[in-house]
Amino acid sequence: MSQMRHTPVLDRSGNKRFEITTLTRDYPAGHVVPWHFHDFDQLVYASQGVMTVLTGNGTWVVPTQRAVWIPAGVPHTITMSGTVAMRTLYLRPRLAGALPRSCCVVHTSALLKELILHACGSRTLGRRIQWQRHLVEVIVDQLRVIQTVPLQLPNPSDARALRIAEVLLADPSDRRPLAQICRLAGASKRTAERLFQKESGMTLGKWRQQLRLMQALRLLAEGAKVTHAALEAGYSTPSAFISMFRKSLGTTPARFFETAPNRK
Repeated sequence: MSQMRHTPVLDRSGNKRFEITTLTRDYPAGHVVPWHFHDFDQLVYASQGVMTVLTGNGTWVVPTQRAVWIPAGVPHTITMSGTVAMRTLYLRPRLAGALPRSCCVVHTSALLKELILHACGSRTLGRRIQWQRHLVEVIVDQLRVIQTVPLQLPNPSDARALRIAEVLLADPSDRRPLAQICRLAGASKRTAERLFQKESGMTLGKWRQQLRLMQALRLLAEGAKVTHAALEAGYSTPSAFISMFRKSLGTTPARFFETAPNRK
């Protein structure tokens, strides 16, 4: 899981003569962007659909109206759930110095959404043209105060923890007790909890909970009903899923996908 199966290639989409280069691309459901990396920092925004970003360190699910921050040099692949309208800003490294040097899903404010969409009307943005300079400065200002969204699933590296993670990833709806899965992987539940806390920053139970939420998000983006998505992702009842969704994303699944504007 933590090993990349293909050698990533350098994608030179950024233009070093400009502070920001943009990319507007629409993808069909199920499309996979192969392993690659950039020499620019990257803000990838989904104005429609859900993206799943995989790196050597973890998985990030990017719902509609959210974005993922991918620093320069980080190999990654992106899988589309539902039709995805991807809008990307390539920023000169360190231009957005306030953001971390690791991947994260970020909340896009109403202003930042409009800035991204407006910027994507131009192929490049530099400092030599006054209006472009001002636009770059406002975008960078917005990135300084951006908030992260807890939609990350870090990869463990210990062999025992990795075996447990692979079992859960293979079937997020698996309802077997965690203690049973741990025993089959050659570890006690107590040991597994310690390993997951140390290597992923969350307990094994929280890791499984996060996996189920991310799986349900992908299913909803592909058009599944809330009840089907909840049960397929391993929740005991739709109400349990709705409660977790509201806790993580601040609204119900139906309202989240209903009110997300279909922006091109």
